[in-house]
Amino acid sequence: MHEFKRLLRDAAGALGLSLTEAMCERFFLYYRLLIEWNEKFNLTSLVEPRDVAIKHFIDSLTCLLVHSPAYGARVVDIGTGAGFPGLPVKIARGDLHFTLIESTGKKVAFLRHVAGALGMAYMDLACGRAEVLARHDRYRASFDLALARAVAPLPVLLEYALPFLKMGGHFIALKGPAVQEELPASSNALNVLGGNLKVVKTIFLPLTGDERKLVLIEKTEPTPEKFPRRPGIPQRRPL
Repeated sequence: MHEFKRLLRDAAGALGLSLTEAMCERFFLYYRLLIEWNEKFNLTSLVEPRDVAIKHFIDSLTCLLVHSPAYGARVVDIGTGAGFPGLPVKIARGDLHFTLIESTGKKVAFLRHVAGALGMAYMDLACGRAEVLARHDRYRASFDLALARAVAPLPVLLEYALPFLKMGGHFIALKGPAVQEELPASSNALNVLGGNLKVVKTIFLPLTGDERKLVLIEKTEPTPEKFPRRPGIPQRRPL
C-alpha cells in the first residue's frame, strides 16, 4: 500500500498535481476493488499496481492539466467503463458533481460498489447509451464539462459529447498520438454540432513516457435537436 501511494504522489507531482494522503487512500481502495472485480468481469487488462497507478489513475488525471472546472461544476464521463477518467478525477476533485455513463450493467454495478465504498457524494450513475441519454431533459445541455477516454474516433465522440454540454461548456477527449489524424476529419462535426477546437495539449506520462493528447473543445453554439442520431449511427456514419 505504501509503495502504491508513494508512486501515485510522485507521478502526480511530476505533472504538477498534488494528491493528499486521503486521496491516495481512496486510490488504493479503488485499485483493490478493481483487481477483485476484474477476476469476475474483465474490467481491465492492466492489473499490475504500477500500470494501474500510471496508465489508469494518473492518465485520467491529466485532463485537469488542460482545463480546471469551477468549484461544484457538473461533469459527465461518457463511456466510463471501469470508471476512467471520471472516478480518478472525482477522487482528486470531490466538489465536482459527476455523472458516469456506461451501457454495460455489470460495469455500472462495479461503479456503484466503488462509489459506495469510497463514500462519494454528488455521484450519479447512468446505465445506457450516450445517444439515448443525451436526449433526456435531465442530461441534455446541462453539463459544464464532458470527458471521454478511449471510446471512439473524435468525430464520433463529438456527437456523443456536445449535446450534453451547456453553452460555454467544455469537452476533453483523452486520446493518443493518432488523434492528429482524426482532427482534420472532425471539422465538419465541430461546425454542425456547435463546437470549437481550443487546444491540443501533449502530455508524457511519468515513468512510462507514454504520449497522450488532450483535446479541448468549447461549445460555442447550440447543438441541433436532431443530434445525437440513433444508437450506432454516429459510429457507422460519422459527421
